[in-house]
Amino acid sequence: MGSFGAEQVALKEQIIGMNKARRTEIFRRLRELNPAPRTELEYATPFQLLVAVVLSAQATDVGVNKATRRLFPMAPTPAAMLALGEEGLCETIRTIGLFRSKARHVIQLCRMLIEQHGGEVPQDRAALEALPGVGRKTANVVLNTAFGQPTIAVDTHIFRVSNRTGIAPGKNVREVEDRLERLVPAEFKLDCHHWLILHGRYVCVARKPKCPECPIADLCEYKHKTVGPPP
Repeated sequence: MGSFGAEQVALKEQIIGMNKARRTEIFRRLRELNPAPRTELEYATPFQLLVAVVLSAQATDVGVNKATRRLFPMAPTPAAMLALGEEGLCETIRTIGLFRSKARHVIQLCRMLIEQHGGEVPQDRAALEALPGVGRKTANVVLNTAFGQPTIAVDTHIFRVSNRTGIAPGKNVREVEDRLERLVPAEFKLDCHHWLILHGRYVCVARKPKCPECPIADLCEYKHKTVGPPP
């Protein structure tokens, strides 16, 4: 290998190393600020988490929690939810967007859980994604949050943060998920989803990110960082 080729290889290795080091430092800081991140959805069992995540599509966690605080005491299990019925469920969750279609999905998934899984939430992706109203993102949330698997669910917040910061850019949510799975150091994977969603929800917000108060602003590759008010 000539000297030019060797220099190119060395430069490439240096860049990869820098990027890995920067990414590691980003997650190290997020962990230091929030060592044990948790979902903001309220639940007591894997079943209740599954229902809450299904209800959260195109809705806020705050809105879902208001509804499930009424719902879960009445119907804490698949059997109780099924007994409540679609109309009864609609009445309880009507403050949530798309409540009729969500109620139909929840009742159907309760029936499947009872008939095919003994009333328990399955712990594998294929079985979860076979349930009505459950896609890849919902399955990832349940596998990660309820069962401690290092899956990474990509929602709009995580998609934005991953692209804006340069942590794991991608053209669609699956591309971002795959890159996060590949690039996030193993020690951070379990909590990666929670750190990024909270960062996107409260700091790296959509319209005007709060760069002056961001703990990773110096590591972020966003070219249009916002500035604070003049001193």
